[in-house]
Amino acid sequence: MKKVVVGLSGGVDSSVAAYLLKEQGYEVIGLFMKNWHDDSVTISEECPWLEDSNDALIVAEKLGIPFQTVDLSVAYKERIVDYMFREYEKGRTPNPDILCNREIKFDVFLKIALQLGADYVATGHYCQKEVLPNDNGSLTYRLLAGRDGNKDQSYFLCQLSQDQLSKTLFPIGELTKPEVRRIAADNHLITADKKDSQGLCFIGKVRLPDFLQQQLKPKKGVIIEVPFDVPQFRRSKPSFATKAAELAYEATKPVYDIHDGKVVGEHQGAHYFTKGQRKGLDVGGTKEPLFVIETDVHENVIYTGQGKSHPGLYRKALFVSNDELHWVRPDLALKTDGTMQVQARIRYRQPLQQATLFKIDNGLYVDFEEKQSAITEGQFVAWYVDDELIGSGVIS
Repeated sequence: MKKVVVGLSGGVDSSVAAYLLKEQGYEVIGLFMKNWHDDSVTISEECPWLEDSNDALIVAEKLGIPFQTVDLSVAYKERIVDYMFREYEKGRTPNPDILCNREIKFDVFLKIALQLGADYVATGHYCQKEVLPNDNGSLTYRLLAGRDGNKDQSYFLCQLSQDQLSKTLFPIGELTKPEVRRIAADNHLITADKKDSQGLCFIGKVRLPDFLQQQLKPKKGVIIEVPFDVPQFRRSKPSFATKAAELAYEATKPVYDIHDGKVVGEHQGAHYFTKGQRKGLDVGGTKEPLFVIETDVHENVIYTGQGKSHPGLYRKALFVSNDELHWVRPDLALKTDGTMQVQARIRYRQPLQQATLFKIDNGLYVDFEEKQSAITEGQFVAWYVDDELIGSGVIS
């Protein structure tokens, strides 16, 4: 009998994942990851992990499976929280959920599961895995979108490797969320009607500036409103000798200084803001809402523009350097000067966008058919062929 360790989070998805695996004849062990209890960083008066841990225990008892809690808080602080602070300090916007999957759930947690004698780990992610046999007897693992298009979470797993996928199961990937809740209710699992968790992975719901202020101190600066007609938006596209030169031009973001607009307000630190952000600026009196179009953490200035159609929000291409480039399918990796037609997204829940990958010596360009809003350094771009996620990278 194959042994599976399920990451029981105290939510309905992982509860049903454990139930389904037991029904399929696996030997199932429930493990709750305690990843955050650092009192030096105040989150809120609530303690969500205690309630989640208790719910996970009740589910394990109901299913008749062994259960234990594992404390991964040291690794979580080093690999996720400290990384977040460093990225925000540089004016970049990290994605802790993707990092949490790569560094914690499918690395630290996976190794613990294997030490317990498990053949696989399983999670409640809405995605699917397919195994392809190769001519030489080896296997290739495909990471596919979940059947529930509204809940597909493949984007969050875009940094997984073939080795990690080989030891991973996604039991609910073929189900929709209503079907998952129905299974939980039919089997009297306490999590059947529990709301989905929100906020930072394992930390919970928190105002990000409050969280960041524990390490990144407030620093007063100005908010500049940039009009539509500055020279940066009126430049005519030159002709280029090579495709790489053209893509370098398309991927280059405009550079602003305080003379490109007018001062419309103050902020408490440019490192608390991200491109495309509307809330938290506290600036009124404009015809349309202001959106952040750029942050300058060195000069501590936030540049904004009126409305979702402001040209400062849009770029057609982005760049991923080689050291931030990852292929879920290494057998499909592009060689220098290679191209590939894909669909890509630069944030969770964004509809897939038509794009072309173009590989150069030191990285890869993603050239979109349509200009994209709020391409943000530090976030992840993921690319698909049909419903298979084949690669990803951190936006430079």
